[in-house]
Amino acid sequence: MTIANATLAGLAAMPDRLEAVFNLVPSSHRTWVPPSWEGIPGERFSPLGQVCHVRDIEVQGYHVRFLRMVSEENPSLVSLDSYELASGGAYDRADPEDILAAFRTARDATVELVRVFTEDQLARRGTFGEYGAITLRSLVHYLASHDSQHLACMDWLLGQIHADPR
Repeated sequence: MTIANATLAGLAAMPDRLEAVFNLVPSSHRTWVPPSWEGIPGERFSPLGQVCHVRDIEVQGYHVRFLRMVSEENPSLVSLDSYELASGGAYDRADPEDILAAFRTARDATVELVRVFTEDQLARRGTFGEYGAITLRSLVHYLASHDSQHLACMDWLLGQIHADPR
């Protein structure tokens, strides 16, 4: 059994979903941060920062992890420090169209890579930061989970934006 069509479809739909929710953010609030981060379901980034983060984790995180899982024996994969990545990336000065386009290109490459993983590759084992023992198949699901987390962050930020009296 290769990666389920529903999982592949979800991964492939993420660029459209992310762009759609980002476009709900008023342009005046693209770099807005709430007075309190209490309750955010993920990293504490502005709406534009969320988009930049997703792009960075796709390329610097999951692309590297997937390639290591298929080319190394039992690799030990590290979790990336999201805030360290952001510190050098000037997230809040980024052009949203460029970031969304870069994410779309990166995700297309991810989907094509995942689509051709064999059963033997999907069963390959490694360890991944705080997740512990994983297979390549489980790593694909962690990527899908990461997508959901950041869509939830965007919805949480929209809730905060619409509650902000400014």
